Amino acid sequence: MKKDLLGFAGMTPADFQDIWRRAARLKQLLKEGRDHASLKGKTLGMIFDKSSTRTRISFEVGMYQMGGIALFLNSRDTQIGRGETLADSARMMSCYLNGIMIRTFSQESVEELARYAAIPVINGLTDLLHPCQILADLFTIQEKKGSYEGVRVAYIGDGNNVANSWIEAAAHLPFELALACPEGYDPDARILAAAGRVKLCRDPFEAARNADVLYTDVWTSMGQEAESQERMKIFRNYQINQALLGVAKKDAIVMHCLPAHRGEEITADVIDGPQSVVVEEAENRLHVQKAVLEILL
Repeated sequence: MKKDLLGFAGMTPADFQDIWRRAARLKQLLKEGRDHASLKGKTLGMIFDKSSTRTRISFEVGMYQMGGIALFLNSRDTQIGRGETLADSARMMSCYLNGIMIRTFSQESVEELARYAAIPVINGLTDLLHPCQILADLFTIQEKKGSYEGVRVAYIGDGNNVANSWIEAAAHLPFELALACPEGYDPDARILAAAGRVKLCRDPFEAARNADVLYTDVWTSMGQEAESQERMKIFRNYQINQALLGVAKKDAIVMHCLPAHRGEEITADVIDGPQSVVVEEAENRLHVQKAVLEILL
């Protein structure tokens, strides 16, 4: 029976640990320059409806490093863009490929693709969820803190796809999660209700107090550009800066899924400062996604 990664529903703590164990091994093999071509002869189709830097590079490079190939498929340049159904595309791609990664708007589109595909489907990002990002984030926390267990994560800003995936992860794993979001910009209500012990508040300082990890994302995500000016006013107090860092633990780390808008959701002195781990966090997208690919393909 094929497996997909559409979100964290149905995953167990052992599933998370399997990904991270493999990621650590693959990272070490790459560092030592040792061969790890476990996907030799395998092919990954990558469907992009949204622009990408880290997702495209990490999946494409990851497949290459493991001996496989990745095909960039822009929907505008394929028959999907001319009206071919996702069901037909999924059936056809299953004849050629060993897996599909899709980065698109609708979570329903990803789930439909997975329903009709005979091969694994990986959610590279939707408006609802971003599971690959949070897998890399938690792997980074383990590297920096020794474990995610008991760690307090404070998410500051928009209740978007990244926030939703943080909540999904917190429902499965023993870490604390506090989110500070402006009223009207909360995470998905169903995901939040299912998580149970996640704390949602309006005051960024309340969420950040005694946090081990301060985390943020852009105030305006892709597809929301028309709301940018309004969001700048609403989110102006939801910024990770020196004052907010001052109420977190002294050894707190600062994370951002990138791209960052310095001076908006985070100040330059914090994201470029000694407590920032955003570069390592971005690098770990490669290692964690290679682990996911190895498991699924």
